[in-house]
Amino acid sequence: MTLISLIAAFLIEQVQPLDVAKWVRAPLGRVAEYFEARFNDGQARHGMIAWILAVAPPALAVGALYHVLDRIHPLFALVLNVGVLYLTMGFRHVSHYFTDVHEALRKGELDRARALIAEWRGRGAEHLSSSDVARLAIEEALVASHRHVFGVAFWFVVLPGPVGAIAYRMAEFLAQRWGQRSATEFSAFGQFARSAFVAMDWLPLRLTALAFAVVGDFEDAVYCWRTQAARWHDPASGILLASGAGALGVRLGMPVYESGEITQRPELGLGDDADADFMQSTIGLVWRTLILGLMLLTLLGIASWVGS
Repeated sequence: MTLISLIAAFLIEQVQPLDVAKWVRAPLGRVAEYFEARFNDGQARHGMIAWILAVAPPALAVGALYHVLDRIHPLFALVLNVGVLYLTMGFRHVSHYFTDVHEALRKGELDRARALIAEWRGRGAEHLSSSDVARLAIEEALVASHRHVFGVAFWFVVLPGPVGAIAYRMAEFLAQRWGQRSATEFSAFGQFARSAFVAMDWLPLRLTALAFAVVGDFEDAVYCWRTQAARWHDPASGILLASGAGALGVRLGMPVYESGEITQRPELGLGDDADADFMQSTIGLVWRTLILGLMLLTLLGIASWVGS
């Protein structure tokens, strides 16, 4: 059922992408605001209580519903799984930016590519070169593929029913909403949300990075992971980007001029400068990683069936 649910949800999303802003982020934003208003007094322990109250009840409620439906008929539980995955994966809502940027660069429409990457990242991009745009798009795509596909899939497989998918998506949202706020009165309150997501993402993130290495240039991916990832401002994203860059044979990171100033960033990866061709290679890397994961789930399912 796990494998079927993942494949069905992914195919449905490819055919009919979900409006994530309307159906996922807006409701989660209201939940976050509700608990912020009632618990945020600048203390870390109240941030922990708010996080638990925000994440645990919906995850457990959906888990209980799954078991009830499974008792009635497994098909009902399958439909619930697919529905929850459709809501929590949401890769298509960011991949369309990547596709549009790729198309613009291939046609030589640099101004359009700059406008798209600026809208995607929320930062000015009027001075970026075509290589800069391709490099930033590849970076966004590698991180998004993990956050919106592989991380969700990992927790969906590990925890019963759709509990893991709900918990991971809510943890990721609250880590951004509470954990990355710089205001003094918010820093302590968001500390637990930030730490909780780092803990939840520790293993799946490294499995995704390992999968990038397996389906790409393994030696270079592992070398870049070991020697470059820690330099990145966010070590977790650095692992994904370093491994992905090494697997692709492309150079990521490096300083970029955006929003009127130069952002200093370390170099990640080995090989050539990014361009539209490397963007195409990135699509292949993500698809091969997805296929590898599905193959492993299939083998585990066969082994479990044979063992029983």
